[in-house]
Amino acid sequence: MGGIDKGLAMLGQQAMAAHVISRLAPQVSTLIINANRNQSSYAAFGHPVWPDEQADFAGPLAGLQTGLRHCMTPYLATAPCDSPYLPLNLVQVLAQAMQHADADLAVATTVDERTKAIQPQPVFMLLKSSLLTDLNDYLEAGGRKIEAWYRRLNYSEALFSDADAFRNINTEEQLQQNATGNDNA
Repeated sequence: MGGIDKGLAMLGQQAMAAHVISRLAPQVSTLIINANRNQSSYAAFGHPVWPDEQADFAGPLAGLQTGLRHCMTPYLATAPCDSPYLPLNLVQVLAQAMQHADADLAVATTVDERTKAIQPQPVFMLLKSSLLTDLNDYLEAGGRKIEAWYRRLNYSEALFSDADAFRNINTEEQLQQNATGNDNA
């Protein structure tokens, strides 16, 4: 995306983060934003903004750690800023999968249309906030892969039929295609 902050990239008349917030906020009691730059721009969306607390870049797990550290509820739901079409029932379906399996976290999955394989969407998850200590230990030991972290735990998978709802926008071309309604990205 040419170095721009993806969450602030305009998709139609709104920043991508605004699309995500409008879909996720009705599903949760409180919402926080994890952002490492442009924090005042993110704060303008009306939710608390917290940067990663890890000194080195730890990828999505650093954001997850920040979310868990600031989570004031028993559960944390996560979604990335570059997936503006996330399901309107994301948290509900994840909660049902978690409850059904008596798990500590649930990860969204979809089916890859070409291979018919189950495709994890690990940045879309619902987890118990009590997992912070385990995540801290994993990061302190040098772990950085989100799937390697959660697969060590008591987790469940929630299958979503609409894989397109989890598409993310990573390039200017994809942004333009989605903005004009030509979403063959």
